[in-house]
Amino acid sequence: MKELGFGDLLDIGPMEEWPIGRLFAVASRLSGPAVWRTIERHGLSPTGFFLLRILVVEDGLRAGEIAKRLMVTPASVTSVVDTLERNGHVVRERSHRDRRGVLIRITDSGRRLIAEKSGPIGRDLGRLYGFIDPADEPAVRRFLLGLIQQFDSHSPERFCAPEGDAKGDDT
Repeated sequence: MKELGFGDLLDIGPMEEWPIGRLFAVASRLSGPAVWRTIERHGLSPTGFFLLRILVVEDGLRAGEIAKRLMVTPASVTSVVDTLERNGHVVRERSHRDRRGVLIRITDSGRRLIAEKSGPIGRDLGRLYGFIDPADEPAVRRFLLGLIQQFDSHSPERFCAPEGDAKGDDT
């Protein structure tokens, strides 16, 4: 596990005895690449797959909005859109409201691709988490929801907000 950037984690004892935070950090580091590889096996880039899924639900978004939702840079979205456009899955269209704005729209080809790939990809991604005993699922869900709330309460926006701002201190 040295490749995770934590050093040799086995030097600190058996994994079953590690603190929750360390276990979560290792699981987090491993999860992204596992999801990416799973999607790539289906012949799609993960960003392209998730971008098309967003457009199926809400077509006609700006690249910056898509980047925010995917938590990637606008440059990454531009590169992926270039590829998807070249393959006929999306088109760029000038905004009717703001002629400077460019909207990304999914094509029929993109809709067919998502319809074809979503089921198999979803099943494969489900297998990543299939080891969770259904009886344990409520506890795992509570833990993850609590962790998300805890991490969100420590987000940079909360620390950078002006004093008295609702996002800042609760005083």
